[in-house]
Amino acid sequence: MTKLSPEKGLPLKQSGVRWLWLAVLVFIADVATKLIVMNTMEYGWPNRIELLPFFNLLYVHNYGAAFSFLSDAGGWQRWLFTAIALGVCAMLTYWMRKAPATNKIANVAYALIIGGALGNLFDRVYHGFVVDFLDFYVGSYHWPAFNLADTAICIGAGLIILEGFLSDKKKQPVKH
Repeated sequence: MTKLSPEKGLPLKQSGVRWLWLAVLVFIADVATKLIVMNTMEYGWPNRIELLPFFNLLYVHNYGAAFSFLSDAGGWQRWLFTAIALGVCAMLTYWMRKAPATNKIANVAYALIIGGALGNLFDRVYHGFVVDFLDFYVGSYHWPAFNLADTAICIGAGLIILEGFLSDKKKQPVKH
């Protein structure tokens, strides 16, 4: 995990919140790509755009969470996932506030997750569903459709794991 500052806290310019511009960039790019998809593509499988032998653009609605988890739960999940997104964003922003700006990997990871979570949160609150449009597949097996926000969240999670390995490596004594 990231090193936290002393109780007194870091000045804002020296804390990880300096990286929140990346969350804003991810949010804007996510909302923009979803608006383009909604305004230029027809909904559903028959209207997919086949781009590569393993990739389609496919406009679909996701009423659940990752991989359509709880998508048929009746509507209450919309508010559960909204609360989870807000809680995670608050927690990560707090961690960024306590972390030095020089802790690039952790702060970039947190910013990517925040931007992605806010992008999907916007969809949930405004539309009642999340817009997904990236469809990767092999043969007849299709990975569940996803969007730019999901990509940012996954990259952020991967960076957190990487940062954990790198910080563990720094803590281990060197053997000669």
